Amino acid sequence: MPEKTEDGVRVAAKPSVSSRPPGRNRKLLINATLDSIAEHGIAETTVSRITEKAGLSRGMIHLHFGSKESLLAAAAEAYSGEYYAELDRGVAGKCEDPVDLIRAIIEADLGEGSLNTRSCRILHAFRGEAATNPGIARFSSTRDQRLRTMLHGSFSRLAGSSADPALASDATLGTLALLEGMWADFLAHEDNFDRAIACRIVFRFLSALFPKHFA
Repeated sequence: MPEKTEDGVRVAAKPSVSSRPPGRNRKLLINATLDSIAEHGIAETTVSRITEKAGLSRGMIHLHFGSKESLLAAAAEAYSGEYYAELDRGVAGKCEDPVDLIRAIIEADLGEGSLNTRSCRILHAFRGEAATNPGIARFSSTRDQRLRTMLHGSFSRLAGSSADPALASDATLGTLALLEGMWADFLAHEDNFDRAIACRIVFRFLSALFPKHFA
């Protein structure tokens, strides 16, 4: 990189915004959007605030996303990716036994890596916008397809040839509802939230449906 002289001292010139890889600018804007949402909420996440945090010009949002609404949708997708990256770490090596996998999913969902101040604020902010932004709705559903599929597949394995055809579905939706409730409780009462108790409550529910596996 060419050098320049400042007060007689030769220093490396800083790269211009235009010289940065396009993917990096896109990521900077997404991260700035998520940080702003966590700090200020979506209503106060303005274009000016995003670009200031990212250190980029307003035109970069139009260049990479076309509009603020598209940027918000991309941020929701990135947030979903962060959640599943943490979930995948939690369930690694636990897929053979359905009980181990279910326990790992619940513990990862309620663990600090997934459920924390930043992530909880972002999720609930996106939920509030989902009704008017289909792009956000795709990645902030209370019945997320991938998570539901993982749980339902495991509960189906446990249910086997049970006489109750609704057992796996009820267990899946009940678990999702409890996890949703725990996230809402964390948002409202973070200082008093106890992860161990939260996990215990979910497993107590499952013990009533599968007493041989979660008692």
